Amino acid sequence: MNALNFNHGLMKHSSFCNTNNPLDPEEFRRQGHMIIDFLADYYLNIEKYPVLSQVEPGYLRKRLPESTPYNPESIETILKDVQDHILPGVTHWQSPSYFAYFPSSGSIAGFLGEMLSTGFNVVGFNWISSPAATELESIVMDWLGEMLQLPKSFLFSGNGGGVLQGTTCEAILCTLVAARDQMLLRIGSQNVGKLVVYGSDQTHCSLQKAARIAGINPSNFRAIKTSKRASFSLSPDSLRSAICKDIDAGLIPLFLCATVGTTSTTAIDPLGSLSDVAKDYGLWLHVDAAYAGSVCICPEFRHVIDGVEGANSFSLNAHKWFLTTLDCCCLWVKDPRALIKSLSTNPEYLKNKATDSRQVVDYKDWQLTLSRRFRSLKLWFVLRSYGVAKLRDFLRSHVNMAKLFEGFVTSDKRFEIVVPRSFAVVCFRVLSPGMGKGASNANGTTTNGHTNGYTNGVNGHVNGHANGKGDDHDHNYMKEASTNELNRKLLESINKSGLVFMTHSIVGGVYVIRFAVGATLVEEKHVITAWKVVQEHANAILISENN
Repeated sequence: MNALNFNHGLMKHSSFCNTNNPLDPEEFRRQGHMIIDFLADYYLNIEKYPVLSQVEPGYLRKRLPESTPYNPESIETILKDVQDHILPGVTHWQSPSYFAYFPSSGSIAGFLGEMLSTGFNVVGFNWISSPAATELESIVMDWLGEMLQLPKSFLFSGNGGGVLQGTTCEAILCTLVAARDQMLLRIGSQNVGKLVVYGSDQTHCSLQKAARIAGINPSNFRAIKTSKRASFSLSPDSLRSAICKDIDAGLIPLFLCATVGTTSTTAIDPLGSLSDVAKDYGLWLHVDAAYAGSVCICPEFRHVIDGVEGANSFSLNAHKWFLTTLDCCCLWVKDPRALIKSLSTNPEYLKNKATDSRQVVDYKDWQLTLSRRFRSLKLWFVLRSYGVAKLRDFLRSHVNMAKLFEGFVTSDKRFEIVVPRSFAVVCFRVLSPGMGKGASNANGTTTNGHTNGYTNGVNGHVNGHANGKGDDHDHNYMKEASTNELNRKLLESINKSGLVFMTHSIVGGVYVIRFAVGATLVEEKHVITAWKVVQEHANAILISENN
């Protein structure tokens, strides 16, 4: 059945469920087959949909009833509404022409593992609540840790261990809370207002949110400036300088989040030298490899996490670039006791002999929530269904396609690569007429890729006048501002076409377009088409600018 022509076969089984049992096995079988067929047809025809949803805010409320139906409706009726009303408002993250944000790659194994997990619907908060859920999680976390060549100290086979969180936001908050409580045991809870958290201005915004939730004084959050000269990685010297300044002010350094594959440009922080600084001052070092961690199973990329042995914790998102459906964040810690001490609860209604024996893992004490899903099933399915060799081939194919796109950009003198490509994300822009390649400001800085793109330009403009260099700064500022606006228009035009979807960031005051390869269905032909779309829209905009 073609998902685009769903109406033709929709009412074939139009009868309502003929049982009062919401989990009737035969009705489940019938409806389940319909859903699988619907999804299979969706993927077969996914390229026929605009990648970025073209609806306007509030569209859905106009289409659906104002209240819940009083009587049951058939699955056929509901699926018809999915086809007619929901799909138009879906941005198709699994489309082969999706190149936005970071990927959320799916797979048959990931989907079916998720389906099995949902079907079992266990709530595995402790070992006894579902022993297989706990034990499989411990096993797959050791498997994946070994694939990454993590130090044994991070594995259950050593003295550490791994846990599946929902997202990196949760992983960072859990580790930050553990670090906070460890420190307060030494210095006293009255000094919580002196604790300082460090990252770079490229660190994901989840660190700042976690610090706020953990009770860190907002004025004690440090987003250390980076520069294009250093490819926007965090400088150990700058970190050390910031720490010394805080110590001199009577503050207490607590936590450092280093990143391997930042959101804006996939910058790589130098783990080895940063861990040395962290060790010197007693900071908890967490390594956020949410995006790029997956590719480290490939030997040629493993070096980007060299120095991880000096970290206290390490995380990656298997739901980004590892064929495992959302949500599945893999967190390893060297000292699980630190998490357990901060996050454990032991009410009477959860007490049992297995927990009392201290021979089992109770994952409720490794996370924020009590309830937890059987996430390890889908990761287990992925690891077994594809194996190390095929997973490496999958990741390498995306890197090679990103190289292909990078070559297209460098071969067209109207465009430039803004920062070096590290993995499968290409950061580029079109140049204003008369600008040469490499014209972007190398000294600008930004915070989390979300600051106003003109802030640094404005500062340079004002400072230039103060230093007697107003004319040069005027010219450079106006040119950069014009180029930023040109790229904003270009990206908006590309995305409105529905043919591809890309997103942007601002680094060093420069508006960059991010081309992130990672969709499971993507092939070279989609990359070639995407470049043609970029060129066509650039042609139209440049002609219009010249007129």
